[in-house]
Amino acid sequence: MRQPFVAGNWKMNGSRESVEALLNGMKDAMGSISKTEVAVCPPFVYIPQVAQICAGTSIKWGSQDVSSEKAGAYTGETATSMLNDFDCTYAIVGHSERRTLHGESDEMVAKKSAAAQADGIIPIICIGETLEEREKGITEEVVGRQLNAVIDVIGVQALQKAVIAYEPVWAIGTGMTASPEQAQDVHAYIRKLIADKDAATAEKVQILYGGSVKADNAESLFGMPDIDGGLIGGASLKVEDFMAICRAGDNTAV
Repeated sequence: MRQPFVAGNWKMNGSRESVEALLNGMKDAMGSISKTEVAVCPPFVYIPQVAQICAGTSIKWGSQDVSSEKAGAYTGETATSMLNDFDCTYAIVGHSERRTLHGESDEMVAKKSAAAQADGIIPIICIGETLEEREKGITEEVVGRQLNAVIDVIGVQALQKAVIAYEPVWAIGTGMTASPEQAQDVHAYIRKLIADKDAATAEKVQILYGGSVKADNAESLFGMPDIDGGLIGGASLKVEDFMAICRAGDNTAV
């Protein structure tokens, strides 16, 4: 069976002091987590600090983005080799904030996914529809297009070394959350899309939900058959809230 996975996306938040306090609090609480994989994705400048504090623990870490290029004249970009210097396990790619604020296309997300995997980093591939697209009834069309763009580049079996995060754009940071049933419907569609190409990959790949996940709704979301955990934004910045979400992973593990 698939292991539950909860990853914290800190976005552009943090300071040296808050990072230390958050991670030390997490380390103290990790004894209550036995079945759920836990990871954090800090801003780039805090990755070295996170790597130092979390070394030797079960907490994994990654980046919030990664370049599709290996090196060169790409001001502001960070290469996979640089992430490997600090033992990053994961890299978030295609977050809706990157797609909307920085104009990242499906093709660019696919290239970043391929670049991450080529250097042994697991991409957390974000897909999801806007409120307008949901109201038009084209959610499946949108997430299918976004995911197929990645599959066309890396191949469906490569998803066995990737994580998919379904994040409805209308639920990110808004306080609105897809109901467990709404989220499950989309997760089931994503898994079927993959299963139609390779059943073994569909059974193995972790599909996370992201979008205003909180301590009080995590268990009902994670209890759905095709939801394998969460990509957590604001709640990942508070020890008590984030660890409660991680415990929800344990409570719903099969």
